[in-house]
Amino acid sequence: MLFNSIEFLLFFPTVFILYWFVFNKNLRSQNILILLFSYIFYGFWDFRFLLLILISTIIDYFVGLNIPKQNKKNRKKILLYVSIFFNIGALCIFKYYNFFIDSWIELFNTLGYEIQSKWTLNIILPVGISFYTFQTLSYSIDIYRNKLIPTKDFFSFASFVAFFPQLVAGPIERASNLLPQILKKREFNYLQAKQGIKLIIWGMFKKVVIADLLAPEVDNIFSDYNNFGAGSLWIGAIFFSFQIYCDFSGYSDIAIGISKLLGIEIMSNFKFPYLSRNIGEFWRRWHISLSSWFRDYIYIPLGGSKVKKVIALRNIFIVFIISGLWHGANWTFVIWGIFHAALFTPSFLLNNNRKYLNSFIGEKNGLLSIRDFFNVLFTFILVTIGWVFFRSDNFGNAIEYLNKMFDFLSFKFDHNIKNEYLIILLVFIIIEFYQRGKERDVSFFKNRFLDRFFWYFLVCLTTLLFFKENPTNFIYFQF
Repeated sequence: MLFNSIEFLLFFPTVFILYWFVFNKNLRSQNILILLFSYIFYGFWDFRFLLLILISTIIDYFVGLNIPKQNKKNRKKILLYVSIFFNIGALCIFKYYNFFIDSWIELFNTLGYEIQSKWTLNIILPVGISFYTFQTLSYSIDIYRNKLIPTKDFFSFASFVAFFPQLVAGPIERASNLLPQILKKREFNYLQAKQGIKLIIWGMFKKVVIADLLAPEVDNIFSDYNNFGAGSLWIGAIFFSFQIYCDFSGYSDIAIGISKLLGIEIMSNFKFPYLSRNIGEFWRRWHISLSSWFRDYIYIPLGGSKVKKVIALRNIFIVFIISGLWHGANWTFVIWGIFHAALFTPSFLLNNNRKYLNSFIGEKNGLLSIRDFFNVLFTFILVTIGWVFFRSDNFGNAIEYLNKMFDFLSFKFDHNIKNEYLIILLVFIIIEFYQRGKERDVSFFKNRFLDRFFWYFLVCLTTLLFFKENPTNFIYFQF
């Protein structure tokens, strides 16, 4: 079930009415309702996926329940390994098994040994498996580290795992944030609901109007890049930068907004990443729930930055490579991760990767300085180059695309770009700059009448002009 579908338009009002007007007096009933409708939501893709998420929930529930009961550390470790092996094992089988097999076969074929693929499996990748497995893993790990007390309420825990707003594409929630909210009684808050509705509308606008508008242009250029000049290839790469950002951040906005309507606050996932002044700042603003997960559960346990520079660089590359692989079973994602690790290295060695830790551009006087402008532009160009690897079907295509992109002797715009696309992007960039620092409060006008008119206009624009009968998937559903 897609957020931008007729089915969800019928689904969520039903959940909302039952949640606040029928089951609002009993917390357990509310949580069971969330669980039931979350499973209905997830089962819309394929009911067979439900078995895997149920097994994962049961295993991590009992692992979490029993870790504190053990007196010996080895027994605690064994229980933790059960959780890790099951969740990572599920990922390896459903997402990476065929990739590893095909990679080995390709390697042997390159060395001159002809091997036929007889070991690959005909399996479907469960939607959102990379998200909810990481979510349940953090629960088990935090209990093992004595940072979290396990819940005895199975239905509340199952609701945390399957919470439908963020189930299939994040944000990847921590049990320490989401589970306590599920375990306590929730009251309807008008201001919270109002903010939620605005986030839903804004997220839908980013997805339906911008991302879906740019998608055909991106597909056309990337699929036929050999027949376009360098200028058009730059347009294709830039369009994809905005497509993937508006698609994924749009989903996150909708997820946060829906959660607010249910009286629950989930974590922010994007904080205007294309307004970053270096790569370090970009990764504190892009896919925050994933990057912070890797920081807390891989980077820091490896020693983080509190080790020798060489070891710290090793840790950085490990995290970025795993991050790339997390996004998909293709070498292009691994190269994308290595590329970002290489971009991150200079700022780390110069100790300026945390330079803009608690600030944003134009914070003091509201204006964008020339220095910040060029820093933001340079960072965006680097990120856009990286997206070419992310978008390409294979490494060879990515290299060819980049070679032609930097062939300035053939720099020409031979792809017809509609002016309205550029106008919409320009308006969007201006809005992003205006909103910087307020990712959860999307109020554009102080005047109540103008603000209300703007949101009515946005709803009409999104639904009447751009809403499709057959809606397109969110990009991150594939992960």
